[in-house]
Formats: sequence, C-alpha cells, structure tokens
Amino acid sequence: MNKPALIKIIFPFFLLIILIQQITVLPGCANIIPPEGGPRDSLPPVLRRSTPADSSRNFGDNKITLTFDEYVNADNYLQEMIVSPVPANMPTVTRKLNVVTVKLRDTLEPNTTYTVNFGSSIKDVNEGNSMKNFTYLFSTGPYIDSLEFTGNVLLAETGLLDTTLTVLLHKTNIDSALIKEKPRYVTKLDGRGNFRFKNLPPGTFYAYALKDEGGSYRYMSKTQLFAFSDSAVIVGSKTQPLTLYAYAGKETTLPPKPAAETRNTKQADKRLKFSMNLSGGRQDLLDSFIMVFESKLKVFDTSKLHFSTDTTFIPLTDYRWELDSIKKKASLNYPWQENVLYNLVLEKDFATDTFGYQLLKADTISFKAKEKREYGKLTLRFRNLDLSQNPVLYFVQNNDVKKIFPLSSTNFSQALFIPGDYTLRILNDSNQNGMWDPGVFFGKRQQPELVKPVHRSLDIRADRDNSFDIDVTAPPPKEKDIKPTNPSNRGVRPNNNTRPINRSIN
Repeated sequence: MNKPALIKIIFPFFLLIILIQQITVLPGCANIIPPEGGPRDSLPPVLRRSTPADSSRNFGDNKITLTFDEYVNADNYLQEMIVSPVPANMPTVTRKLNVVTVKLRDTLEPNTTYTVNFGSSIKDVNEGNSMKNFTYLFSTGPYIDSLEFTGNVLLAETGLLDTTLTVLLHKTNIDSALIKEKPRYVTKLDGRGNFRFKNLPPGTFYAYALKDEGGSYRYMSKTQLFAFSDSAVIVGSKTQPLTLYAYAGKETTLPPKPAAETRNTKQADKRLKFSMNLSGGRQDLLDSFIMVFESKLKVFDTSKLHFSTDTTFIPLTDYRWELDSIKKKASLNYPWQENVLYNLVLEKDFATDTFGYQLLKADTISFKAKEKREYGKLTLRFRNLDLSQNPVLYFVQNNDVKKIFPLSSTNFSQALFIPGDYTLRILNDSNQNGMWDPGVFFGKRQQPELVKPVHRSLDIRADRDNSFDIDVTAPPPKEKDIKPTNPSNRGVRPNNNTRPINRSIN
C-alpha cells in the first residue's frame, strides 16, 4: 500500500481520538458515568449441604460442616448461638469462604435430640444479610424428639410484653440451681414476647426467664429481670402454654457521700443554684411549689422565706414547707386559688448548701396560679372491675406514671384533672400499700404484684366534662398493631411534677 493511501486510512482515527479527548476535558460537557449494577442483594445465604446431614439419627461425630451458596461470616456466634441441651462447653465455630465448621467439645449424651440454633450469626459477606434462627438438628438415638412447649413473658410492673429475656428449663426446682447450675434447655423471646421450645423429650421441667448476663444463664442479682413458674411444667402431647411475669427487685440506694460532689469553683458560679417546677411561670393548682437544689443543703431556714399574695405583699400563714430526706428538694404546700398572683421573697441566707454557697443577694419569685378552666373534669365508670383485688389506677403518659389513685368504687371522679392523652393501668395491690411490689424467689417463692394495661386511651380536654365508660376486660388491639416496649423503662415511678425550669439567682 502506498503512503498517501495509508495516510487516508489512519488520519480519521487520529481525528476521532482528538475529538474524544476534547469532549472529556471541556467544562459543561457530558460526564462519563460507570454503568450501574443490578438491584441490591437482600436474600440471606442458602444452605447447600451439611455433613452429617441435618436431622441425622444415630449421630456420632464431633464435627459439623455447613456449606452455603455464597461466602459467609459467623459473627458473634458466642452471643447468638444456643445449643440445647445446654453443653458444659460451647462448640467452636470457624468459617472459610462459604463453609462453616462447628466443632463439638462435649461428649454427647445417648438417645438425645440436640439443636444448634445460630440466631442471626450467619451472614453473607457482601451485604450482611443474616439467616434468622437457622437451626441444625440431630439425634444420638434412633428418633428425633418432637414435643413443644410455648408461652410468653410480660413485665409484672407494667403489664407490657418483653422481648429481651431468655427462657430456661431446669430439671430441678431447688433454688440454688438457678445460681450454680446451667439449665437443661434454653430459648429466647421473639419480637412479640413469645417463646417456643421445640424438639423436647417428654418429662417434668421447671420454667424460668431472666435477663441473661454474658451467657451464664444464671440468676445472680435481685435487680436482674427474672420470672418463675409456680408449678412444674409437664411436657407431653398437650402441654398448655404458660405466661411468666418478670420483675426486678429494687436497688438499695445509699446516701451520697459529700466528698463525691464536685463543683466549678469559678467566682461567677459561687452562688446557690436551684430549679423550680413552674410551667411557663404558672403554678399547678394540684401540686406543690417545688425548689430542687443543685447541691445538698446544710441550712434551710424557712423564717427567711416570706410568702405573700397580690401586689401589696399581704403575708400568708396557712402554708407549710417540707424538705426531703436528702435535703435537695423543698416543697411549699398551699391551697392555691386560681389566677392569683403569689410572691415568694428569699432572703440572701435562707439556704446554704454543702459548699457554703448562698444567694448573692435577696430575690423575689412571682408567679400566678393556673385557672380552673385550664383543667378538665374527669369521670370514669368501670365495668368488670374486681374490687376484691384492691385495684389501684395508674394514669400513664409515654410509659411514665403521672397519677396514682386507689379505687374503692367502680366510679372515679376528679373535679380538676390535667388535660392530655393518657393510657390506663390497674395494679392488683395485694398488700394494700398503694404501690407495686416485686416478687421474692429465694425462700418465699412469692410472685410479684401484677399491673394490667387497660386497653382504652383517654383524651382529656380542658374546660370540659370528660366522661368515659371503661371495660377493664376489653381485649387488646389486634396483634399486628401491638408494638414491643423497651424494658429499660420498666422502672417507672409516679411523677406529678411538671418539667423544672432552670433558675440561677445572682
């Protein structure tokens, strides 16, 4: 081929390369975008093969090999995996590419059905999709046990479901077994607070539930959430479901040590600090006026607090001050009159905290009491209320108990009630002390008092006669509408105070 002909062939290719370079560098031109992939993988791994096979009989190996359809991880298997019957030594789990190997470390019992539940520990490598409650099953005998035992757990103090506890089956009812021995069978609650034991042999068991501490399956502290059955569970072909009521004992609160208190020593902060329970500068007609001090008080001199009304500062006499046991909260009790202006004059040295701090100068706090029209009248008429159970009515907002009233009649009435949305609970107060009491297991085997939710919400409105008919035995909402509750709120206590307002007085 001659040279001119070759140039004619090559030249268009050079021109095309130059045009492509210009397109890619000129501003405002189209960007080169890499092609998008397909939809995100949302499917969990699939078991392709197990050796020995799942549901094997006459099992005699000490190793199980599981092969999946993709690369997998076995994350947190020590926290997730449950083996029943519970072994003395947990198996070890290793993985390589798409293979998970389980090494058994205990001698297996004869004629026994074993389950290895991996929880959510097996996940694919790329997207982290987990196999939920993947279970491998085998028997060392010629048959697979197939009996079941089901039930649920409720929190005794609220009547709400729990989803965090572990349910145990022991072969003995000796108290010390809860501390010294591992249970025979273990399972966890599902997202609706239910439990289900599968592949059980026939026999007599004792059921418990507890907040497991590090996989020990032991009841180690009275403040640990715990539940127990009153009687043995006979596992057979028609075992009835069981409801367990979990409770936690109350912590023993020690008084704070003065040395543990810390304080900023800047000159500007060397003043007495406290907050009040006024709401928008208004006093609740149904509550005390409350001052909460930042530090414990050494001196609280009520003769240097002057309480009066209206602009002429007319002194009042029918009031009473109370200081709580830890000397950080002072309450002024008085029969408030609606829409009246009150004045509280504080002398400079009316109070001294443990740091020696006082007010920098005298001060006056002025506030008005609320009006009655800001409250609603409330009337409740109960049906199917068992007064022999000494019922106590709880008014609840956001899982926080706001008001408590013992009931002596099927009718309840309050002339003034703080408006808002409430749910109701009823405590069966067996010892009639007006408060919920936890159970006592060791020695007494005493169940906790039960609080039951009333499946009826109240919308109490201001300046209105709010009247409701309530059937305490009405069924709960449909199961699909029930949302699990966080048990970290289990320790609710009555709180009639509005949210404090921070106040620092100069």
